[in-house]
Amino acid sequence: MSYQVFARKYRPRTFDDVLGQEHVVRTLRNAIAQKRLAHAYLFVGPRGTGKTSTARIFAKALNCPGGPMVDFDPDNELCVEIEKGICLDVREIDGASNNGVEQVRELREEVKFAPTRCRFKIYYIDEVHMLSTAAFNALLKTLEEPPEHVKFIFATTEAHKVLPTIISRCQRFDLRRIPAGVIANHLLHIATLENVALDQKAAYAIAKGAEGGMRDAQSMLDQLVAFCGERIEEQDVLDIFGFTRGETVAHLAQEILQQDTVGALKHLHTQADGGKDLSRLLADLIQHFRNLLVHQVDAGAAEEDLSPEMTALVRGQSAMVEAESVLRVMDGLAEVDARMRWASNKLLHLEIGIIQAVQTLGEVTLTEVIQAIGGGGSGGAPRTITRRAIAPVAAVPVPVVATVPTPVAPIPVPASEAVKVQPEPQTEPAPQPKLQPLVAPPEPPAKLPEPGADLSFDLDIEPAAIPAKAEPLSLEALWTLFLERVTVERPLFANWVEFGAFLRQEGKVLVLGLPTTEDSARDNLMRPMARKFLEEMLADLTGKPVNLDIVLDATLAPPPVSEMSLGLLEMDSPSPQKAGGKEPEAAPKEETPKIGTDPDFYKDPLVKAAIEKFKATLVK
Repeated sequence: MSYQVFARKYRPRTFDDVLGQEHVVRTLRNAIAQKRLAHAYLFVGPRGTGKTSTARIFAKALNCPGGPMVDFDPDNELCVEIEKGICLDVREIDGASNNGVEQVRELREEVKFAPTRCRFKIYYIDEVHMLSTAAFNALLKTLEEPPEHVKFIFATTEAHKVLPTIISRCQRFDLRRIPAGVIANHLLHIATLENVALDQKAAYAIAKGAEGGMRDAQSMLDQLVAFCGERIEEQDVLDIFGFTRGETVAHLAQEILQQDTVGALKHLHTQADGGKDLSRLLADLIQHFRNLLVHQVDAGAAEEDLSPEMTALVRGQSAMVEAESVLRVMDGLAEVDARMRWASNKLLHLEIGIIQAVQTLGEVTLTEVIQAIGGGGSGGAPRTITRRAIAPVAAVPVPVVATVPTPVAPIPVPASEAVKVQPEPQTEPAPQPKLQPLVAPPEPPAKLPEPGADLSFDLDIEPAAIPAKAEPLSLEALWTLFLERVTVERPLFANWVEFGAFLRQEGKVLVLGLPTTEDSARDNLMRPMARKFLEEMLADLTGKPVNLDIVLDATLAPPPVSEMSLGLLEMDSPSPQKAGGKEPEAAPKEETPKIGTDPDFYKDPLVKAAIEKFKATLVK
């Protein structure tokens, strides 16, 4: 007979063999005993926790001779066929490779036929979350109302990918990670059956590395037997799989708690030089601090997955540190763990994380500050806070106003303080003009009203004169102010509105007129941004919102044309030859006007600007 690996050789065969899933086993037992069988079940859990094994055991309990029964004979012929996966009435389907609509249609056709030998026709679909959405939808009707002889069992590691409509039609069972102690004891049992001397610490090291998966632990044990032979020590487990000894992690945590940065870094470098997986070392360190935190809340829950040696270490270290400090250390290490996943130099990030953890423990916590304040009574801290709160108030004197709301006036206090703090009079005392408007002279305090007096009439302060309501500006005055503001803030706009005027005002609408030749200027001013700017300026000048309307008015004189503009117009105008078809008679040369003969020619602003712009010279 060919060799069979431990994961298959020691697979659970009955409900009693299932380890670490008592809540699932108990529910299935009671359902079989009470004959309350559902038509669909969904097993959810991490890898290696017994989903497929539980489904096969449940199928054997339903179809065994004389069943359904809880205590069946696993060596029965029909049960052996189900266990080996060769029973025609119990089909195991891989959801990853049979995830299409066609496979679901074939299944829907098969469920109509009665089973050949068994009582129930059972369909077990593993990794059901791999089915497509169309396949799920095609299965809905059959899953909701299957024939009485059909049972569905689904298994998945990612329940969130299964459609809610599928989950709602099933009874869901969540399989948990198996505790390390349960895995270690089962490995010791297997080693005894295989005549292998397995050290207890080695068993716990394997269970810790399996992370709650029994199949992973059995596969690791199988590999260790092939490597070590008949005797397996803890060091063998650490060397093969790169694990870190639990005591080593506890020793590193001890140095961090004692704020021994040098010792912690030396310990880290020793592990790195030994080829240890730094990511796993960090995960073990975070797990160790988690055990310290949980031990302070529930010691039994923290010691459930620990060996006796580690239990003693956790008890001692949990009493050394407060829960608040442990939480801050775990937060910092978790951030380092996130960075290390994408970092090329993992050792650097782990060194930084350990140094930060030591510094975190050295910081004063908020709880310690509160306790110090509460125990200090009238110590220095409260007095310091009081001084900081009062000092700004005493430094600023309060001016005398006509509407004092309270009968007790604080005005004499700053005045008296000012007298007390004045230095001895010198030959030429320095003037204090800034205090005059704020602090009252010595005479006014005698005239202050007594408490309870009517302050609105007794204070000898003349009320400020109320300015008369300003009369509205005329359109001409408003235009002058408007043109001045535009010239300063928007010179370009001033060129456009220079030859315009305010024509009329109709409610909130103010009409701005431009000459008919300034249509392009009107288009530019009517743009949203330009119009908004002008309306805000007018609202500022008039004191009320204004809607500006810009129109072209023929009554307004167009802007004058300069000599330069006339010259440009003559250049653009067609020649007489092109216009009339006949060449004109040549004019006498002495009557031809010469450019530049008039001395006022160069005084024109446009000519000056053109000469400066283009560096022009007179060509004779």
